[in-house]
Amino acid sequence: MDAHSRGRADDIDPADQWVLNPRTGNYELRLDHSAEQSQAPSPAHGSTAPVPARGPAETPAAPAAPAVPVQRRRRVDEEDDGGGRQAPASRRKPKQGASRKRKALLWTGGTMAFVLVGGATGAYILYKKLDGNIAVIDTVGSESKGFRKGEAFNVLVIGTDKRTGKGNEGYGDKDSPGHADTTILFHVAKDRTNATALSIPRDLMTTIPECQSRQPDGTILTIPGQEQARFNVSLGQDGRDPGCTMRTVKELTGLTVDHFMMVDFNAVKELSTAVGGVKVCVEKPVDDKKSHLKLPAGESVVEGEQALAFVRTRSSFGNKSDLDRIKIQQQFIGSMIRQIKSSETLTSPKKLYDLAQAATNALTVDKGIGSLSKLEDMAKELSGVDTRNIAFTTLPVIDNPDEPKPVTVVPHPTQAPELFSALQADVSLTEVKKKAQDTKNAQAQAQAKLLQGTRAQASDVRVDVYNGSGIRGAAQSTLNWLQNEQGVNRSTNKSNAPEKAARTTLTYAPNQADQARALADMMGLPATALKPGTQDAAPREPMTLVLGADFKGAGVPVNGPAKAPDVVKVEADKQVCAK
Repeated sequence: MDAHSRGRADDIDPADQWVLNPRTGNYELRLDHSAEQSQAPSPAHGSTAPVPARGPAETPAAPAAPAVPVQRRRRVDEEDDGGGRQAPASRRKPKQGASRKRKALLWTGGTMAFVLVGGATGAYILYKKLDGNIAVIDTVGSESKGFRKGEAFNVLVIGTDKRTGKGNEGYGDKDSPGHADTTILFHVAKDRTNATALSIPRDLMTTIPECQSRQPDGTILTIPGQEQARFNVSLGQDGRDPGCTMRTVKELTGLTVDHFMMVDFNAVKELSTAVGGVKVCVEKPVDDKKSHLKLPAGESVVEGEQALAFVRTRSSFGNKSDLDRIKIQQQFIGSMIRQIKSSETLTSPKKLYDLAQAATNALTVDKGIGSLSKLEDMAKELSGVDTRNIAFTTLPVIDNPDEPKPVTVVPHPTQAPELFSALQADVSLTEVKKKAQDTKNAQAQAQAKLLQGTRAQASDVRVDVYNGSGIRGAAQSTLNWLQNEQGVNRSTNKSNAPEKAARTTLTYAPNQADQARALADMMGLPATALKPGTQDAAPREPMTLVLGADFKGAGVPVNGPAKAPDVVKVEADKQVCAK
């Protein structure tokens, strides 16, 4: 029953009245019986106590804890001690399943912070009031499959720069519909042992595909696609909703985005305050006139406006670019994860309650996770991920070659596809060595027979490249890579294959086996991709390489990488000082 119906004193915070019972592992409502008790009658069985309406002249009461169902009285015949009397509490058998569930909810309460705000709901506080706080957008044509055991899933966290909320009008254009200002693709491994948070720069030039969004009147608006556009206009502009950003990310990475979570400036301010501040570190003193961030050298604890200033500043760190700001945001989120998972947060009902209020007020999500129970499901999926195995990284980029003085960036031609391939293959950036070695061993065994023998020199390899992948320009990008980086100068672009191919294949004659082995090594072709013929080829006859749907990019192993790519990353369990 809620605190009103039990007659709590007005100066007692309802969250402070929930006490952990060490014997059962449950949180129980404990009231100070010395406080003045209400004279209101007890509520009816199975209902919540009504709160009397307050007249205009009455003093406002302290905020009550969210209403929870009144404990039902046990029927005498359910707990009979044999004489028609109810058995004492000490002799009753606790429901072990319920106890275990409550413990699980307690420990998963902070895990959703891995995606900035999700599990910050303190999942054990399953109140309808909090459930009603969550805003939901029904994206059109979502490909979400929910959460399935044994399958990886991806959540897109979008920080919009829309100037909503108290005190945020002064941050630039207050009338802007907002952009995808901060975007993180959170990939959770299928075995739930690791996760990767991939930041996508807002100034990345990319293709925004055609998408549809549901308008306030229920109609569906179709927004045309756009080539060579900044990534951040995939949200808010021309009527695009988060579903359009999800499609843009899939177009870019090849990964299906299962869910999205969107927050604005208030999320940073309120969540950082709810956890009692977030620890940050800077190598030298900061006095930023633009963001109003002022910090001494070393460690500090920031919250509210100061926390927002920390994640928004660009002129105090690195080369003052958005890419350096991304590093600051990753460090801040990693520190917040550690704070939320700390015992001082997880064992504090008041902090979890404040966190629940802040998170649910800040969240806008897709329909697939649009309730506390569904967020709880996500939290359970994440509960086993250790912070040591959460890696933050940024999409590898280069300056836009089409701009005389680049202010935008484009994906790195080889490093970006390699990273996308690693995520698609579910390879951990935190180097789960056994997993990598197992994959490597399996590939070695499969290729042992076909790939045993001598290798030709790259300059002696002759190959015609056909594009059956469905990816525009795949044959030419592969040709450029083979000639410029591998020295395979006797290679030719034969344009499109007669039809699309499901898998990449290399067809060769018996007397070309040494060339085939050399090319297989370069491209990371699995044994199943090699198609030996039965008759020898003419002296200058080339092999035939057909790129299939499994082609991930020039220089990216077709069979998927067996180890983490060499990218800059920050691990969530480590404190890093901003430079």
